[in-house]
Amino acid sequence: MNRRSFLRGAAGAGLALGAGLPAVRLRPAASPAGPSPSQVEARYYVKLPDREIECRLCPRSCRLGDKERGYCGVRENQGGAYYTLVYGKACTLNVDPIEKKPFFHVLPGTTALSMATAGCNVNCKFCQNWEISQVRPEQVDHFHLSPEAAAAKAVSSGCPSIAYTYSEPIVFFEYMYDTARQARSRGVRSLVVTGGYVNPGPLADLLGVVDAVKVDLKGFSEGFYKAYVRGALGPVLETVRAVAASKVWLEVVYLVIPTLNDRPEDLRAMARWLHDTAGPDVPVHFSRFHPMYLMKNLPPTPVSTLEAARETALAQGLRFVYIGNVPGHEAESTVCPGCRQTVIRRLGYAVDTSRLKKGQCASCGTAIPGIWA
Repeated sequence: MNRRSFLRGAAGAGLALGAGLPAVRLRPAASPAGPSPSQVEARYYVKLPDREIECRLCPRSCRLGDKERGYCGVRENQGGAYYTLVYGKACTLNVDPIEKKPFFHVLPGTTALSMATAGCNVNCKFCQNWEISQVRPEQVDHFHLSPEAAAAKAVSSGCPSIAYTYSEPIVFFEYMYDTARQARSRGVRSLVVTGGYVNPGPLADLLGVVDAVKVDLKGFSEGFYKAYVRGALGPVLETVRAVAASKVWLEVVYLVIPTLNDRPEDLRAMARWLHDTAGPDVPVHFSRFHPMYLMKNLPPTPVSTLEAARETALAQGLRFVYIGNVPGHEAESTVCPGCRQTVIRRLGYAVDTSRLKKGQCASCGTAIPGIWA
């Protein structure tokens, strides 16, 4: 299929090229759950004397007295027992193109039922979804959606996957975990979009029930994480290492922010580390920054900066390196590392997979790693 035929076919299918396919926003059938949070006991904590607890879900290890909440704002000590306040309390539910997550090597051209609750365990100054990630559950509208109902909604909506996304799914771990189990029982895959700030034990449990993880690697220095994420790089790197060593598919996104995390030497070191840790086939997405939330003083990332970052990563031996948030750029497409022919052509959220045959390049037969069925 040539480019002109591809464009004509995509337009005929009603796809918004360049701007992308807008999310289909689902309205819950159930009535709003009201302001009351959930009362489901959290996992991964230890009880301490005097009704204190210590959370063991993420590296913050919040130590909390009675009636105190963790940094995430969605877990609370109630009389010496720890509770998640967002179990079954979805605040958003959309049908999105899977490429929006972005996953480029997982079921291309399909849609994912995308869900989230309030809360996050870091505070990125450039957060795209701060209205739900940086608030407490009482501060955002939500509705009751059980794990069973979420899995059933994916099936009825024609979505072969559920994506836990928008905010930080680690903070609604119990809800995500149970939903992933329900989804798997119905033949629906689970995709996690995360900053990767989680302890090894919970992560290992999660990897037993999900199919793919996309880690937002927000920078490649501890100084950047401390100043702009309010987290730490080390645990995120351990998450990348653990996912890469598992049977779960891994993709990595790096949001390139002008003057802050775009130093060529850092990008080179990051690409080399990913190659050595996750292998040459891990898809890496260099995404364009747009000013928002607490970081409106910087311009959007120059496309030339993204292109230079991509060339740096390719030079370190990574084979699938993409440019994101630049609809229509040729680096949205997947190129066969064997014959250099395009096997998956993307233009915004319009996707042509006709040159991918059973996970192989139709031209030369080279295997293209990913989840294709």
